[in-house]
Amino acid sequence: MKKYILAVLFFAVASSAIAQNQFSDTVKTFELEEIKVFGKKSSYPLGRMPEVEGTQIFSGKKNEIISIESLNADLSINNSRQIFARVPGVMVWENDGSGIQTSVSTRGLSPNRSWEFNVRQNGYDISSEVFGYPEAYYTPPTEALSRIEIVRGAASLQNGPQFGGLLNYVIKEQLGTKKFSFESQQTVGSYGLFNSFNAIGGVNKKLSYYAFFHHRSADGWRTNSRYQTNTGYLSISYQATSKIKLGFQYTNMNYESQQPGGLTDEQFKTDARQSTRYRNWFGTPWNVIAVTGDFQISENTRINTKVFTTVAERNSVGFVNDIFVKDTFNTVTNSFSPRQVDRDYYFNIGTETRLLHDFIWMDQKQTFTAGIRAYRGQTNRHQNGRGTRSSDFDFSIIEDANGKRWARQLEFVTNNYALYAEQLFAIGKNLQIIPGVRIERIEQSGVGYRQASPLDEVNQSRTQNLVLFGIGSEYHVGKHMEFYGNFSQAYRPVTFADLTPSATTEVIDPNLQDADGYNADFGYRGNLPIGINFDVSVYYLRYNNRIGQFREGSVLLKTNVGESRSQGIEMFVEADVFKLLKLEKAGSFTFFSSVSRNSSRYLSWNNPFLANDITKSISGKRVENAPEHITRIGSTYTNKRFSATLQVSETGRVFTDAANTILPNPAATVGLLPGYRVWDAAFTFFITPQYSVRGGVNNFTDEIYATRRASGYPGPGILPANGRTFFVSVSASF
Repeated sequence: MKKYILAVLFFAVASSAIAQNQFSDTVKTFELEEIKVFGKKSSYPLGRMPEVEGTQIFSGKKNEIISIESLNADLSINNSRQIFARVPGVMVWENDGSGIQTSVSTRGLSPNRSWEFNVRQNGYDISSEVFGYPEAYYTPPTEALSRIEIVRGAASLQNGPQFGGLLNYVIKEQLGTKKFSFESQQTVGSYGLFNSFNAIGGVNKKLSYYAFFHHRSADGWRTNSRYQTNTGYLSISYQATSKIKLGFQYTNMNYESQQPGGLTDEQFKTDARQSTRYRNWFGTPWNVIAVTGDFQISENTRINTKVFTTVAERNSVGFVNDIFVKDTFNTVTNSFSPRQVDRDYYFNIGTETRLLHDFIWMDQKQTFTAGIRAYRGQTNRHQNGRGTRSSDFDFSIIEDANGKRWARQLEFVTNNYALYAEQLFAIGKNLQIIPGVRIERIEQSGVGYRQASPLDEVNQSRTQNLVLFGIGSEYHVGKHMEFYGNFSQAYRPVTFADLTPSATTEVIDPNLQDADGYNADFGYRGNLPIGINFDVSVYYLRYNNRIGQFREGSVLLKTNVGESRSQGIEMFVEADVFKLLKLEKAGSFTFFSSVSRNSSRYLSWNNPFLANDITKSISGKRVENAPEHITRIGSTYTNKRFSATLQVSETGRVFTDAANTILPNPAATVGLLPGYRVWDAAFTFFITPQYSVRGGVNNFTDEIYATRRASGYPGPGILPANGRTFFVSVSASF
């Protein structure tokens, strides 16, 4: 490790020494009066990161920025199908109609609570535990966001080794430039939906602030799926000097969500809204605190540092047997059977410091960035507790005859240390080469027991030292177009969830191995003044030791199912037809098309613990939950007071296990899920600059479809997506 650290430090010193001629950019600041305008600020909801922003380099990387204020979408339920519509290749699991949890992925990766992404808020971690259990149980309300940043696999060097890349939710910093501003959005919708978002913000000399409170509740489209969630947020920034800016941010989220459980395929065909589970509940109190600092060391050097912590829980109670096992009333005891209680407690703390330095070399501005990270995550996992016989939101535990409260009790700890560096070499006016390296140390340990009787003790630890390399390039074609390409290595250790069965239907292979691989992109993109925004690229993702599910006899085995590769094309284009025809006086009429074609297949089976016939049958199979095509097409008309969007989303069929089982099993945990097509419509009407009305219809053709099968919670079984729903919002800002 020492030689790697010394190499990176030498890289930093050498880069500074090369700077023979320093440059200075004259910056002039003008204070303007705040003005109110009708309509949206931008007709393009999808943008891209600049080549350099803050202390990070984005040149040569495939990335997208979703501008929330430019969307016509159902923000009240974080409708991911609409919000991510313009990002090609985004697969969405739509089983959570509440919008509390977001489950997205790209390129044949698993959408499960977005765990293949490095999920962040304002640049810091918000998942359960970034390596051991990277599931994102918390998603900020979309009304609070200014934008969503997505960087594909090339984000692995600067942000972490995840295959999916970076998914960063950026919350608004302030409201206007006055000392006090207020905004409110009240929404009602189908099935008892009520959504209330209220925020304040402002600037007073060196101090700026932003705070919101959000509430959402509904009965849910399916029976037994009511929920309520409350989220609060406070951000304070203090410009101590012209070169020092300090910040504090606190997030609190708490919700209660009834889980209707899965369905058999026959039940799904008969009535997708039905539910045979009404005693299942889920709750997740979530607290995130961050302290930030931005330091302008000189005209050419700046540092950003963050210290962040997550204190949270994941709690569930319910009857989680196979779906064909009825949750019946016991006439002997005059009650229902006890429910199963599972509880996780998370305490994570970390810090990241990033440096960016500009210098002149070969008459060109060059940029060097480096960073260091330290992180500790602790998860206390208590599972299979004997709960109450009631049906309410109650996580009480009843001790067994031996005085034990939990059938499984584990404590996992992850220590992570990382150091990275990237250098943007500008060669001439058009070409940029960006090599980089990340040095990662991951220490994982687990103690406790997996089974109380007979006692199955766990006492394990392991350490991984990684060196990940990557290189990117960008070539400018004129002022508005560019070629880009990159190659970056990726890594994913075995997670805590992989080591513990999620339900009685699942068995864990004791010989699970960590996954590694790489991402590669090559594309052509541009934003033309004539009104065309486009990005066309091809990609290749190699995933070794991929963890998946395979049915062997009567059990569902979680194991390393082999090596896989995903390759394909991602295409996005949005054109302003009125601008092309020079009819801007009539408003803006944009048309977008977001298309991906993906081939994700297993190349080989590398698990010697299973039979040879299984080994032979897996090669060439499609990766589970990886549709071969995702197409989203839409159009938006906007004038001074009115904006409306119509879009259609089409997703191909998916297999739900590595063996590509077509016919469903009795528990409905494996089997083919057919493709589907969903239409959405939304509008915004600006009554005055301060008041507006929004509304829309989600899935207005009432398509009945499913995107997921679950082997455990929140199933087991097939999990339907929402049918047709309506919403209307009234917004005000002062």
